[in-house]
Amino acid sequence: MAEAIAFDLAVGLITKLSSFTLSQIGLWWNLKDDLDDLKSTVSTVKALLLDAEERSVTSRPVKEWFKSLKDVLYDADDLLNDFSTEALRKDNKLTKEVRLFFSCSNQFDYGLKMGRKIKTIKARLISIGNDAKVFNLVERPMETSFMTKKRQQEHSFVPKDKIIGRDNDKAALLKLVLEFESDETVYIIPIVGLGGLGKTALAQFVYNDEMVKNHFELMMWVCVSDVFDVKIIVENMIKSATGKAPDQNLEMDQLQKQLREKIGGRKYLLVLDDIWNDEWEKWVRLKELLVGGAKGSRIIVTTRSSKVAKITSKCQPYVLNGLSDNDAWSLFKEIAFEQGSADSTDSGFVEIGKLILERCCGVPLVIRTIAGTLSFKETKSEWLSFKDNELARISQNEGEILPTLKLSYDHLPSHLKHCFAYCRLYPKDHEIDVRTLVQFWIAQGFVKQLNPSQSLEEIGFGYFKDLVERSFFQEVVEYGFWFMGCKMHDLMHDLAESVAGMESSIIDSNNIASDVGENCRHISIKPSLIPLFKGKKLRTLLHFHDKMDQKLSDESWDLIIANCRCLRVLKLDDIGIQKISPSIYKLKHLRYLDLSYNSDLKILPKSICKIQNLLSLKLDECPKLKELPKKIEKLVNLTHLACYFCDRLTHMPRGIGKLTSLETLSMFVVDKDGSHGGADLSELRLLNNLRGRLTIRNLGSVKNAKEKFKAANLKEKQHLRSLDLEWGGRNHDDEKSLEDLQPHPNLKELWIRGWRADAKFPSWLHLLTSLVKIKINYGNFKRLPSFAQFPCLQHLVIRHLTELEYMDNNSPKGSQGEPQSFFPSLKHLNLEDCPNMKSWWRTTKPIDDDSNEDDTTVMGTSTMAFPCLSSLTI
Repeated sequence: MAEAIAFDLAVGLITKLSSFTLSQIGLWWNLKDDLDDLKSTVSTVKALLLDAEERSVTSRPVKEWFKSLKDVLYDADDLLNDFSTEALRKDNKLTKEVRLFFSCSNQFDYGLKMGRKIKTIKARLISIGNDAKVFNLVERPMETSFMTKKRQQEHSFVPKDKIIGRDNDKAALLKLVLEFESDETVYIIPIVGLGGLGKTALAQFVYNDEMVKNHFELMMWVCVSDVFDVKIIVENMIKSATGKAPDQNLEMDQLQKQLREKIGGRKYLLVLDDIWNDEWEKWVRLKELLVGGAKGSRIIVTTRSSKVAKITSKCQPYVLNGLSDNDAWSLFKEIAFEQGSADSTDSGFVEIGKLILERCCGVPLVIRTIAGTLSFKETKSEWLSFKDNELARISQNEGEILPTLKLSYDHLPSHLKHCFAYCRLYPKDHEIDVRTLVQFWIAQGFVKQLNPSQSLEEIGFGYFKDLVERSFFQEVVEYGFWFMGCKMHDLMHDLAESVAGMESSIIDSNNIASDVGENCRHISIKPSLIPLFKGKKLRTLLHFHDKMDQKLSDESWDLIIANCRCLRVLKLDDIGIQKISPSIYKLKHLRYLDLSYNSDLKILPKSICKIQNLLSLKLDECPKLKELPKKIEKLVNLTHLACYFCDRLTHMPRGIGKLTSLETLSMFVVDKDGSHGGADLSELRLLNNLRGRLTIRNLGSVKNAKEKFKAANLKEKQHLRSLDLEWGGRNHDDEKSLEDLQPHPNLKELWIRGWRADAKFPSWLHLLTSLVKIKINYGNFKRLPSFAQFPCLQHLVIRHLTELEYMDNNSPKGSQGEPQSFFPSLKHLNLEDCPNMKSWWRTTKPIDDDSNEDDTTVMGTSTMAFPCLSSLTI
């Protein structure tokens, strides 16, 4: 990965050096010549990189040269970030301390110090440039490198959920699962095969079959992977069976009891995916817990090891082979031709493609990955070059899949190379939150904004989709409008680990913590091991929650702040933090800070507002957090402020409306009685870049509601997808309130909670034709408008409307004059605690509006159509 990073660092440095304004350089007048010289030196080195990055694939000396270059470019990047941060502080004149810093004497001293560092880096670059002469590297224009080519046509993102060529395997396994009669109460079926053959996909194929679902009383899926810990496996079985993780404090005896109660006497199906353990004793300990099911229970085990298969079961394992030639070609063709520019009817392409396919050995993962790479190549000569050069160098030893996958990595554009390698920090089989991953990439500077009309996050999602198209990610799933998850195949994780080298590491033991080198830049680590880590050039420090984790100590905080001054990403969620060190402002390069799920965190230090490079601040589910920092407007680059389920927040700080770059503001809390001096709704007026979900709480406490609601300017927030309007516990009498909270027609989800007035529904409702979900809770509505008019509506939830009499006030009439409603897309309908509801429809005879005569309800025949309904709760 060194070549990709060196290239992007060099390009980034030149961009930064070109972007400094005269006023910024003028601040340190003695630096102008040094900065110009550094720019010239970096430009000279950069011109050699495109030639060197191709040669580094086969030349170890060039690869080592790249590593040296990468280290000095990293140092130069840190230095320029320091320079630009101080310039940003000076330009904004935010604090007395900063103004003092920029006194004449401090300016001069800082300029001298920076000048010396720039000269040192320039000398190192010149030395490395001279070393390049040994390799006879030549200057190459950027567009000639195959690393930087991009597909010209647009392509849609469609997760691959089809399984080609496994129908016979599925049929054979279904017989073993459903029909085979065994003497054993619980029959174990091992599926054995090379990595990448699709063992997990086949098991999922069977697991999700309708006949299988109807056959078993209980179904459980547990991914085991590298660590065979019986207690963790039992916990995950209980979680899979109940949908809820067991209490973390339970001992093994209590967990065993829970599991036995769950499976006792029931016919169950359990999938133990990706087992590596070949120790008989460990397997026996687990198997003893699984024998309590009813006769006919099944356990499917997937493994790459025939030894594991023998340990787990006495029966003959089901050996999964590679795809047949025809099935392999069908899969290859679907990706390489139908998603790319090559012509599947051109015999030249077909001939080369089939020769390349021979080297894929029928392994679906390899076929997908290689075909994905070729789909970005447009000419036969490029396909031929791939076959005769890169592919021809790969060993054909059985089971050697990783070198072939590495070819596809080598052909990634440089910006995608380190985006992929960065994923090495995730544990195996971890479900990756794609939005968070993209925010990591942005914080590290991997995402380049070449198109100003697109946000960095949109561009980052484009990177992700490109990697999915090439099969570097799998199991892509969308949940709602703001969460997308995915996983990496184990082999892809191995590849990411290989290409990341010593630059990234998962530190989960004392030995690894001691062995990691000084130049390691990215780690995920257990809190207890932080004191053992000696590196001082970290750009990423992640913590992934583990049941055995200890709390983060004050000592660890001090070490992070003292030793990790180059950090861009710091993720310390769910780690028992009670307070944040006031010295956190010293992490001035920080772009991403996640403190979510720290249930005892009550306050943030005001010094956090000095981290002016901060893009993302995550505080979700910190239930004791009472307020956000008062000077939050100092965080001029803040893009994401997540504080969902921070239920004790009393208000939003004044000045939050100045953060016009905000794309995420998960919750806006109205100051109930004004005693906290909080922001009012008018501060939402200019925050028109907001995306995802926005919850506004305590609307019932707003004074001058009509004026303030209009000032919130919700109708201009075209990127917002979900709006949650919470009124609080007061009684409300302003019938115009809902009317003045008109959102943009692009809204997908609307939630109204706690409106207590007998108000008419707002006139703007019919404009929200894109609504997918409507929720109305705890209100005094007696009648609701027709929801049948929304063509995209999939979820309709009506709860705790104790005054509701009719769901549909003016329903359309059928040919016989009867009421009718048609919900073309509705999947889920929930009507709960509406005790006064008389009927779905209310029809009236024509009467004067001023008449005191009661409306007459006519209950006749009715027609309702829910062609897509899958769940109904009344």
